[in-house]
Amino acid sequence: MKKMIIAAMSASWLLVSGQGIAADIEAGKKKASEGCAACHGADGNSPAPNFPTLAGQHADYLEKALNDYKSGARKNPIMAGMSAALSKQDVENLAAYYATQPGLKTK
Repeated sequence: MKKMIIAAMSASWLLVSGQGIAADIEAGKKKASEGCAACHGADGNSPAPNFPTLAGQHADYLEKALNDYKSGARKNPIMAGMSAALSKQDVENLAAYYATQPGLKTK
């Protein structure tokens, strides 16, 4: 019985703690339109083959990539500059926005 109570309390804590850090998809969309859309397309489906498509990528992958550009662990002078001013919340919001966008199907 004690283990069940501890498990229930732990699950409740995880649910409550996750709600406080939820990404804001609309804020991500707004932030994307301010700079990302020029190269990656308005919805993350890049109009040019030399820029990657972000739509449909996993949010955790996009967060890691942006944080790596920001820290210098991933090298690209344009993305380093673009990511430098992003806050942690901006990164989460952008990643959530692009993850919810449908990617273009390839043949």
